[in-house]
Amino acid sequence: MTTLQKPILSERAIDFLLVISIFFNSYVITKSPAEIYLSYIPIFLLLPIFVMKYGVSRIILKIFIPLTVMGVIYIQLGDNTWSQFLKISIGFFTSLLFFHLILEHYKFNLERLFTIYMSACYIFAIIGIVQFVAWHLGITPLYRFNWILNKWSLSPGGLGIRVNSIFSEPSYVAASLAPAMFVSLYNITTNSSLFLTKKKCIVIILMYFLSFSSLGIFAFFIALIFLLVRKGFITAAVFVGPVTALAFFLVYNTIDEFKERADGTFEIFSNQNIYNYDIHGSSFVLYNNYHVATTNFLKNPLFGSGIGSHLIAFDKYSLTNQIGVVDIEFNSADANSMFLRLLSETGIFGTGFFLFFLIKNYIPRKKALNEEYWLISVGCLIIIIVHLVRQGHYFYNGFPFFIWLYYYASKISQEKLNLANEK
Repeated sequence: MTTLQKPILSERAIDFLLVISIFFNSYVITKSPAEIYLSYIPIFLLLPIFVMKYGVSRIILKIFIPLTVMGVIYIQLGDNTWSQFLKISIGFFTSLLFFHLILEHYKFNLERLFTIYMSACYIFAIIGIVQFVAWHLGITPLYRFNWILNKWSLSPGGLGIRVNSIFSEPSYVAASLAPAMFVSLYNITTNSSLFLTKKKCIVIILMYFLSFSSLGIFAFFIALIFLLVRKGFITAAVFVGPVTALAFFLVYNTIDEFKERADGTFEIFSNQNIYNYDIHGSSFVLYNNYHVATTNFLKNPLFGSGIGSHLIAFDKYSLTNQIGVVDIEFNSADANSMFLRLLSETGIFGTGFFLFFLIKNYIPRKKALNEEYWLISVGCLIIIIVHLVRQGHYFYNGFPFFIWLYYYASKISQEKLNLANEK
């Protein structure tokens, strides 16, 4: 008689490590020779175990073989360096592989995985509410978390403080919690309790708006559009424009942070005044990276200049190289936008492939396996759109996790639909 071998880690432990791998990027273990975040530890622990158990999927190799070939070519041409290419490609490959193995380990149970994600978001939302209340009560340890998290900073503004919970800044709240915000908004407006109860969803929505993030407001507009589209084409056609315009008007005239960024972005893109120090810093950073990415794209239109090369392109083409220009050089490595970075580093080939991937795997409500799968798909699509617009890191905050959820929500729904049609 044989006894079953006990797993090295319990399922609860793996759930916990998954949450850390997605969310905990506000603590840096070491900065040299490379930044090692707390979120990398679960990957180091679980990846060897998962690879031995499940192997490496062919889909991972299909993604990286062309990227590797083009990367090496552009290193030889002098448009990239080995250090940048290896740092980004190894990190991206490892993250993509890890989160794919996570899905394999959970037997592609997307609903369970998304429930884990939603539950974590609820906990972080509670921490954010506590942070907001503690700021108004003057309890410093409960609203200023840099005594625990060494890559965390307090963000004044909003109603005295822009809530960022465990995240390093409010924009990461907007990105990381975007799918949870969408599902919470759905549950509240339809009186549902999918993945979380309606009361918990209210907590997430409240904390999301207390971040006073312009990116979060943008994500909220996108969520509204998808909820209207769900009601039907005619409803969407009639209401999307007016509802979005009204929401924008209200936010623009009530939230100073959003107004400043919107005005700054419009002004610099319309007037190209790169010498105006009164423009919001984030607006200049976005415009500067737009200039670098488009310049690099025009020089390497088909395949870009290789993974990790935007930093080299930035050194060549940044507007800050000119005398008198606003001297802000943030996001020089990630282009401040996934779309701009893809354009710069992968050209028409990579950018076109990614947009085709998004369109091909979008699930109309009628073709979704169930309501939960539709919510997972659209929630992940919203975070992908957010990253395309203002977050350029390939594997920060568990971005590949949402890519895989989006892909397999479509794949599994289609397989079930085909099976039903055959029957």
